[in-house]
Amino acid sequence: MAQKNIKLIARNKKASHDYFFEDIYEAGICLTGTEVKSLRMGRCSLREAFIRIDNGEAVIYQMHIPPYEMGNIMNKDPIRPRKLLLHRQEIRRLTGQISQQGYTLIPVEVYFSGSLVKLKIALARGKKLYDKRADIAKKDQRREAEREFKVRNLR
Repeated sequence: MAQKNIKLIARNKKASHDYFFEDIYEAGICLTGTEVKSLRMGRCSLREAFIRIDNGEAVIYQMHIPPYEMGNIMNKDPIRPRKLLLHRQEIRRLTGQISQQGYTLIPVEVYFSGSLVKLKIALARGKKLYDKRADIAKKDQRREAEREFKVRNLR
């Protein structure tokens, strides 16, 4: 099987800090030509983005793709809602899981897979404050252990 050329455009770094990821899905996005050109320049923000399922369709809101400089009248609204391309059975499964208390859909990263723009979506459960503190403590311990290991090996 041939490996596709994957180029990362944007990552939602805050998502892994605020949520536990249960499942991860890959979806396509309905975009216009000038939006794709703007993405090719590496311009995109997922910071405020969220996903809802409306009338059997997955839609991403607040995903900011700035207007393409060379595109004049063809530029669209930078934060317009964009339809996500998922299979019907995936949407049904996600709808059932979102209806449970505490679950939500969040965008994790946007990337090019070959010539196609893809969005990695996570079915996520929110972290409590004590969970976030525990994660920070684990990262600090790991960093400290790596630092000590490095110092020991230099001697």
